[in-house]
Amino acid sequence: MGKITGFMDYSRRDVSEREPAQRVRDWEEFHLPLAEEAREEQGARCMNCGVPFCQAGIEWEDAPFGCPLHNLIPEWNDMIMSGNWSHALARLLKTNNFPEFTGRVCPAPCERACLCHLYEDAVTIRDNELCIIEKGFELGKVKPRYAPHRSGQKVAVVGSGPAGLAAADQLNHRGHSVTVIEREDRPGGLLTYGIPNMKLPKEIIRRRIDLMTEEGVTFVTGSDASDPKIAKRLLKEYDAVVLCCGAEEPRPLGIDVQGMSGVCYAGDYLKASIQRQQFGLEPELPTAAGRDVVIIGTGDTASDCVATALRQGCKSVIQLVRRKREDYLDRAGNLPFGYAQEEALAIFGQDPRRFAVQIKELVRDEGGALTAAVTTDGDTLPCQLLIAATGAAGCREDVCRAFGVEADSTVRTEERSYQTSVEKVFAAGDMRRGQSLVVWAIAEGRAAAAQVDRFLSGYTNLK
Repeated sequence: MGKITGFMDYSRRDVSEREPAQRVRDWEEFHLPLAEEAREEQGARCMNCGVPFCQAGIEWEDAPFGCPLHNLIPEWNDMIMSGNWSHALARLLKTNNFPEFTGRVCPAPCERACLCHLYEDAVTIRDNELCIIEKGFELGKVKPRYAPHRSGQKVAVVGSGPAGLAAADQLNHRGHSVTVIEREDRPGGLLTYGIPNMKLPKEIIRRRIDLMTEEGVTFVTGSDASDPKIAKRLLKEYDAVVLCCGAEEPRPLGIDVQGMSGVCYAGDYLKASIQRQQFGLEPELPTAAGRDVVIIGTGDTASDCVATALRQGCKSVIQLVRRKREDYLDRAGNLPFGYAQEEALAIFGQDPRRFAVQIKELVRDEGGALTAAVTTDGDTLPCQLLIAATGAAGCREDVCRAFGVEADSTVRTEERSYQTSVEKVFAAGDMRRGQSLVVWAIAEGRAAAAQVDRFLSGYTNLK
């Protein structure tokens, strides 16, 4: 701890943002980095606690508490304060394969556990993390790391989301030959197709994929492992298979929408938007342009849908939240605004959220097109596009059947194990854990890689 009084001398300073009314006109990142001197002051705010709960990585009060990757946060905060960016980068990469992802999209359970947060504002841990990795790329410090030798063992990783990428990265550095199988046309899974560009630019994902390819990982896209023939070939040709297919099955809406157009799930809506906006495709799912949009749900995915609808030029947007407003107040009794709510306020002059209300029924025209939504408050909201951000019910059954693994809503494994019911087949991420955070998916991928390495080599030095 280089500055003992840092947490008293400096106040928390978050990164600035482009004005909401201006940034909704494009799909670019809207956070603006701090000057280096200001970032060093933010690093100096770390108290270097005797017991740093920011590294805990546990579930507490039904919420993540501390970093699931057990990032060495006080160490690299101290390195930021002293301007030792190379050492900070080395300590960060020791526990986190992809800080450029978590530094952008993680809800920062580490900051919730920060002791500074007990009395004042938490340390800007997530922003500090992002600054380290981007500084590393800027200075040319992030370079390919090649395995010193190859084991001769082959591993297939099915799914290229954060869990699959983490497992592949770890196993490749251990010397195994890793092939990542991806159903979509581009690797990245949820990172590519589920998170809008203004939160996670696709060139950031491409940069990491290119680095992993240079290091020896092979990516095969457009190959759906739910096909029994493909699954059979993978089981035959590879010494181990790691299933990291996520939790893609949406939780049912609970309303009869059969034969009705204008209703979709959040995952499908965001994917279609990204395909259209980033890759020049024309998916069947319509945009929000010129439509009255109603979004069911809260959390990051619902917010991303709000922000996406605004950028597509929606006529109006309402976000229905099941729980009451009081459940979301901060310690000062204020209702926090996320980036999407700020944008909606700037465009339409009001918070898009309505609390303690749900959909009672939907109204359609003679052709089956959605026209309105009736709420439990008795209001009839004009609505031509209803987006259900209701969470995930579990993993895809077809992949589990193809590989013969036991599953219910998730793949079954022994407690603290990633081994499935089928020999040499492992599972990690949301497919095993259930819907969770990107940082938990990376932690799962790393842990699964260690178990696979032990299975293949008889021991492991992976952490």
